[in-house]
This record gives sequence, C-alpha cells and structure tokens, in this order.
Amino acid sequence: METGKDTDKTEEDMHKGLNTYPELTRKLLINRGITSAEAAERFLNPDYERDIHDPFLILSMDKAVDRILRAILAKEHIVIYGDYDCDGIPGSVIMHDFFKKIGYRNFENYIPHRHKEGYGLNIPAVEQFAKDGVTLLITVDCGITDVEEVARAQALGIDVIVTDHHLPQEILPAAYAILNSKQEGDTYPDNMLCGAGVAWKLVTALLRKGSFDVPKGWEKWLLDMAGLSTIADMVPLKNENRVLAHYGLKVLRKSKRPGLLKLLRKMSIEQNHLTEDDIGFMIAPRINAASRMDIPMKAFHLLSTEDEVLAGELSDHLHKINDERKWTVANIMKEIKKMLTHRELRSVIVIGNPKWRVGVLGIVAGNICEEYGRPAFVWGREGEGNIKGSCRSDGSVNVVELMASVRKKLFINVGGHELAGGFSIAHDNIHTLEDELALAYGKVKRANTAPEKLPIDANLSLDEVTWNTYGEIERLAPFGIGNHKPTFLFENIKIENMRHFGKEKNHLGLDFKNSGGRGVSAIGFFMDKDFFPGVSVAEDERITLVATLEKSFFGGRRELRLRIVEIRNV
Repeated sequence: METGKDTDKTEEDMHKGLNTYPELTRKLLINRGITSAEAAERFLNPDYERDIHDPFLILSMDKAVDRILRAILAKEHIVIYGDYDCDGIPGSVIMHDFFKKIGYRNFENYIPHRHKEGYGLNIPAVEQFAKDGVTLLITVDCGITDVEEVARAQALGIDVIVTDHHLPQEILPAAYAILNSKQEGDTYPDNMLCGAGVAWKLVTALLRKGSFDVPKGWEKWLLDMAGLSTIADMVPLKNENRVLAHYGLKVLRKSKRPGLLKLLRKMSIEQNHLTEDDIGFMIAPRINAASRMDIPMKAFHLLSTEDEVLAGELSDHLHKINDERKWTVANIMKEIKKMLTHRELRSVIVIGNPKWRVGVLGIVAGNICEEYGRPAFVWGREGEGNIKGSCRSDGSVNVVELMASVRKKLFINVGGHELAGGFSIAHDNIHTLEDELALAYGKVKRANTAPEKLPIDANLSLDEVTWNTYGEIERLAPFGIGNHKPTFLFENIKIENMRHFGKEKNHLGLDFKNSGGRGVSAIGFFMDKDFFPGVSVAEDERITLVATLEKSFFGGRRELRLRIVEIRNV
C-alpha cells in the first residue's frame, strides 16, 4: 500500500508544474505526455525564434546552398523536380516563389505525370533536361531512392540536389548533395519534417547565406505552403512540425494567393477560420486530385499563379475532378467488398484489377486498411506497362520494411513511409504477391500488434459543452498524427431528436438537451442509425456517446457542436 502512495505522490509531484492550467487543459497535456511547465509552454505557445531550428544543422545543407548560389551567380538552367502530391506540389511552390522573389528567371518547375511517368525521377525526363541545357536539378519530396536516375543525370552533366523525407534505402543515390534527416549521419533535431518542410528549410538557408534584396523575415510568408503540406502529409505534429503547422495556419488565414482564395470560396470555407480539418478533408484532396485524375501541374499553377482568371478556372476544374475521384473510389470499394466476401482474409490483403485507376489506389488501400484492420496492397494498370499499386499499414508493420523483406526482384520499384507506400511489379509476379507478403509479414510484424484502444481524454457532461471548454481544447490545436483531437465520453444521455441530412440523407444528426434545457447537437458524416451494430439509436433512447467538440461556420453562423466518433449502449 505504501508503495502505491509513493507512486501517486511522485506522479503528483511530476505534474505540479501544470497546476497553473485549468483542470481540463492539465488532463489533456498529461494525456499527451506533457508533464512539465517547460514542455507545456513550448507545446501551448509555439515560438518562431525559439522553436525553429537552424537549417544548417541538416547534413549537407552547406554544400547544397553553395551549389545553388553558384548556379544563380552563373545563371545556370535550374529545374525544380517535385512530387505530384500535396507535399511535393506545395514544396515546389516554395522553391518557385523563392527564385521568383530574388528575380532569377532561368529556372522551371517540373512535376511528373503520375500515370505516364510514375513516382520520382525518370530517365526520359532527365535526358530531356540535358538536351535543354539544365545543369542543376533540385528534387522536392522525392529522389532518395532514385539511384539509377541520379546516376544518369550526373553522367549527363546535371548536378542533382535531393531534398526528401522518405525512408532511405540501403544504397543512396550519388547526388551532389542529399538533404534528408532520415539518412545515416544526420543529427538534425527533428527528422520528421515533410518534403515541403525540407524545401522551406533550404530556402531559409539560401536567404541567410545569399546576398539577396529580400526583406528580412520574408520566408515566413512561405509557411502557408510548408504548413499546408505538414498537415496534409500526416507527419507527426510534434516538435518543429507543430511550429510549422501552427504558423502555417496563421499565414494561410492571411494568404493572398488567388488560387487558394478561389478554392476556399468554391468550398464555402471562411479563410480567417481555416482549420487543419479544412486542409485534410477539403483542400488536400483537391490538390491531390490533379495527379490522381488529371495533370498535377494544374495544382501547382493553382497555388503559384497570380492570375485571377486562371486561378478561378483551375479552382473550378480541381473541384470538379475531385467529385469524379470520389465517385471512382466509391465504385472500386463496392467491387472490392464483393470480391472479399468470397475469400478468406489473410494477414495482408492484396487485391487489384487492371482496369482500376492507379491514381486513386492509395485512398482505396487506406479504406480497406481501416475497414478490415490489416495492411492492404491494391494494384491496377494503365496502358500496357507494369502493374502499379499503393499500400497502407494498419500500424502492425512498416510497409517499406515489409516490401524490402520479400525475395529480391519481386518488386520492380518500391518507396514510401512507414505507414504508406507505392510499388510497381511485373504482371507475372502479381499472382504470388499475397503469398510472399503474408510470409514476410510473419517475420517483420511488430511485437505488439494489439489494436490501440480508442483514446478517451475525459468524461464530460452536456453542461460542459460550452465555448469556454472549446477554448481550452483549441489551445492544443492543430491536431493530427501524434496529437489526436481530444475525445470525450458523454454517458447516459437521452436522444431528443434524430435526423438524416445531406443531399443523399447519408449523414446522421442527433440532438440532446443539457440540464438547463439548452440544445446540444451531434453529427456523424456518412453514418446512419444502424452504423454502430447492436446499438439502438432512436428518439428517447439513452446512449453513451464518444465525440469530439468542434465549431462550425456553415452558412456564416458560428455553432458549437459534437462530432460523433462512436455510439455505445448505456
């Protein structure tokens, strides 16, 4: 008994530094492993000067900066080669804006076509650059696995500077310089920056070392793109990423980029109230739709153009093709569910169809992974080329490590993060892919593969659904990987009214009343009353609700409401 008391006392002492914060804030901080006053100050009050690290701490930053400055001085032809997603595209915009700001003209942005060229550098593009007189190529969010392509560029007289954040493989490309804090020997304090974050660090280093007629602090305006990617690419919102996301949102709310403003209006999002949810669920899918369904350069032009007319046209176009993307994914998922009902599920799901559009397979793999609770590899093919696909992990395995653990030459090419990746494979090998991955899975899966319990931060009553409570929660924003949105348990509450809303009536709305008779609403998108099996959801029923708090500005009216996470029986 005494030991228990001592332990409790020790914990209480550990948390004493948080006593100046309200009880709920204190609880939310402790749940995130923040137990000291210093850590709480850094987390709740990010500071640009204090929390942004020196870019020259990144391995080879000096070398990369010197080479770019020499290229500028000699007026060399420079190509910025960015990935085609909502990390590489904003990162490419960062580099574009830098060169434009310093008045440098002999550069161009290049983003490969997802379906015709594939991920990363490709030799035909490199050879064309050489014909065009390019002597310096800077990658953004790609290149770390492109050993042959970089070697070809160097052989043709093109120096390559790789800026990337993906996991390095055993053999690194022989580039002039590599900026990637995941590589061996790099001691940068945060190795979890996204691709645009690395590009932004490069620009800050160039501005510091170069002699440019640029106002001090101008690089802060580029944080709209760095913050956009940091949130969209789902890197952990901790340490420096939290600072980039925090200030990125501030700049996004003030940004004058015509394309961004047009897109926000199209989606009925009030710019000054822009949130990380707006980025994750509204903006990023439209940027990514450009490569999934069309030409990725259109998304780049949307974010970089100063032409109001072009911005409007591109905004309308991306909005339209994103709707097409939703329809395509929905149809593929229907087909997959039919296919999976007739086969036994293994430790890894591998499924595909040559007719499926390769560009949307990452979304499909994510949906399968979430619904079936296991890693998913989904493939398709466009034209007569090799099979291409995307994979997602349920957290039980590193998919890049998994792909590296199968027999050699099974895959033609692989790449990605711990939880998400891409691959290409010959048609003859696709038939044995599930067998190979299932065998490898048993060797590399993590020791603790038990699913994480749904995080509940605190029990609340309906009386506590107030703007004051929301103010405490908001202090911990932005939320994302590594900083989940606070989730609360509301026990034994009575449903006063139930409704379905939306054009297709496919969203669920529940209304409750607090002890004073004030209404409290809860919504669940793409849910109905039968969404939670075994739970009776009807008027006058009592339920236990798991939900987050959110504010809505729909229709120009500010509203505090609950977002349904789970409904349980009392």
